[in-house]
Amino acid sequence: MIELLHLEKKYENAEPLKGVSTIINDGDVISVIGPSGTGKSTLLRCINMLERPTGGQILLDGVDITAPGFDLTKARRKMGMVFQSFNLFGHLTVIENLMMAPMDILGKSKQEAYETGLYFLRKVGLEGRELQYPDQLSGGQKQRVAIARTLCMDPEVILFDEPTSALDPNMVGEVQSVIRDLAASGRTMMVVTHEMNFARAISSRVFYMDQGGIYEEGTPEQIFEAPARELTRRFIRKLKALEYDIADREFDFTGAGIELDRYCLQNDIPSRTKYRIRLAVEEIVQQILISHGGVFPIHVLIEYAPEERKADVTISYSGPRFDPAEGENSLSYNMLKRSVDEIRYTFDPDAEIPNISTVLISEDSSVHDP
Repeated sequence: MIELLHLEKKYENAEPLKGVSTIINDGDVISVIGPSGTGKSTLLRCINMLERPTGGQILLDGVDITAPGFDLTKARRKMGMVFQSFNLFGHLTVIENLMMAPMDILGKSKQEAYETGLYFLRKVGLEGRELQYPDQLSGGQKQRVAIARTLCMDPEVILFDEPTSALDPNMVGEVQSVIRDLAASGRTMMVVTHEMNFARAISSRVFYMDQGGIYEEGTPEQIFEAPARELTRRFIRKLKALEYDIADREFDFTGAGIELDRYCLQNDIPSRTKYRIRLAVEEIVQQILISHGGVFPIHVLIEYAPEERKADVTISYSGPRFDPAEGENSLSYNMLKRSVDEIRYTFDPDAEIPNISTVLISEDSSVHDP
């Protein structure tokens, strides 16, 4: 069990942790979420004493590991940490990376460390990779090696600091799968993550961090379905929707595309659904509305329902009545129509923005992805 008592961390120009107190029980799987810069990674690094707190205490099984003179090696034998940047030794093979700490810190024999390394490589799906070097692996494989290396130390607690944030989106799933299996095995874990569906699936508790501490905590159902406090509600709502305004033809569509990729990653939106969302925006906004002219401003709202695995793209725009189905670019409209469930159009002459086109998308939509 880990108990935090009024934990503080101050830097010269920032104070990310302002008196954090909580208890991490054996078997807890805690996801730590919240906006950037709210101390999520700092909290993990302080718990593992990679950064020394400037105030408060950390009790590990009743022992204050922040006390002067405490041998931190004893604490780190009980706590493993998986970083977003892998931290593998490039000059060592995979199995050598796994064997080093058990031999140097735990005193295991070379044969015992080797057998343990092979065992955990099998656990993370990398059997047969033991003699390769890190630069011969993909990002997802490197992160699974990093997880196996941590498991070789047999820690009581595993801390994950955004373990998939440095990965290409198509590699995220393989690392998440390993962490899901660990969560189901009863290990005590804390995971800093920006992937909300993943957090909801693996966690027994969720910490939402803001204003220098744990602003709200609860079960995944409480935090994601009925958050009690305003900043939590605001954060959760923002994650479920992406919206932006297009004022003129000079709009930064490249930047909007990057923001869409980030939004899809945060919400575990499948690549095919992301493609259809992007297609809806490109065809209706760029190919039909902007070509038609006189429709600015254009408001784009993208909403994803993870439980139903459906997305809605609502595009509102000015000007007289204009149904994209009746525009000159029938090729773009028909291509989009074949790719999604439904396209709806409404016109309200009394509204400030009278035209509304809504594209309904589900994961069962029939489409030939590029």
